[in-house]
Amino acid sequence: MESLPFAASAPFTMGIELELQLVNRRNYNLATDALDLLAWIEPLELQNQIKLEITQGMIELNSGIHTRVDHLVDELKQLRAALVRGAWRLNIDVAGGGAHPFQSWSEQRITPSERFNELHEKYGYLAKTFTVFGQHIHVGVENGDDALYLTHGFSRYVPHFIALSAASPFYQGVDTAFDSSRSNVVRAFPLAGTLPLLTQWHEFEAYYDQLKNVGVIGSMKDFYWDIRPKPEFGTVEIRVCDTPLTIEHAADLGCYAQLLARWIISERPFTIDEDFYLLYQYNRFEASRYGLGGQIARQMPGLGASTVGAHKQTIASDILAHLQDLKRFAQNDADLMALMRLGHIASEGVNDAAWLRKTFKQRGSLNDVMRISSEVWMDEKSRGLVIH
Repeated sequence: MESLPFAASAPFTMGIELELQLVNRRNYNLATDALDLLAWIEPLELQNQIKLEITQGMIELNSGIHTRVDHLVDELKQLRAALVRGAWRLNIDVAGGGAHPFQSWSEQRITPSERFNELHEKYGYLAKTFTVFGQHIHVGVENGDDALYLTHGFSRYVPHFIALSAASPFYQGVDTAFDSSRSNVVRAFPLAGTLPLLTQWHEFEAYYDQLKNVGVIGSMKDFYWDIRPKPEFGTVEIRVCDTPLTIEHAADLGCYAQLLARWIISERPFTIDEDFYLLYQYNRFEASRYGLGGQIARQMPGLGASTVGAHKQTIASDILAHLQDLKRFAQNDADLMALMRLGHIASEGVNDAAWLRKTFKQRGSLNDVMRISSEVWMDEKSRGLVIH
């Protein structure tokens, strides 16, 4: 019997999770109203897709399983409408973005639950600093071996997802000089980083059993990897994205992951060897620090760790090249439109982090930045505001 069975799912289906900010309407600091908000969600069945997070200024929105990006957007609009109705009853707003720009981590309240209390006890102050907001993308795969290959393959595009989603330039009241300051918060946890160089599911099961038997982990939730297999869902989960400022952008990122998965699984372009993650940390830092303007380094074919052989280009140009290639895997016009929108962001070099900085420069107030970004997320027409 398998010790960690992988529940097969339909290949290349996708779903997303969005961690969202709850803000008051006095000064647009985080509001501690998640418990009350959940109680106001109607219809009641949607409460299964809207969940509490580790601190009470956060709420998590979970989509269903989709094959088309436009169907994903339709569902996200319904979930958003339910959240907005509940928020208005409590006189609070809901916003995207990877980090609240001026909240103090020490003022956050842990959400009462057995798991969250255990995490607070285990990680101390790190649990409250984890009041940051990410998008997780799930892509379906048929079996555990494919899940491991896709996990490794996706790692090459972590800089793409960080740069395209970056929406946390401000943290604790200052401009961090990073496009994604959230990325640094997440890295503080043990068992962060990357999946070990395992390629067969039975190897991963042995690794998992060993860590569980000695008490290092209790479940798959204790792996804080940038990308991880989710055997209970039959998916691979990308965890590096900041929560975008709009649901449409979040859906486009899900579509990008879906099309990348079609290419990676069908063509198997990578050899997973000891040098596979040689440049990973450098590329990840460049994306977090500089966003689309960062540099991505790729090893030259046939050259290993003992040989100097790599080339660099901007993350934006690397994204554009891959978006162009992925058009052959598009299944419908909605896919092509998603690729076009992401291409526009990359070619213009203007992600959500750039928009937030521009808004702060215009307004001179981080409170105003939060007010406007909440209006963008909550209102279908974004009140005339255009991000991308």
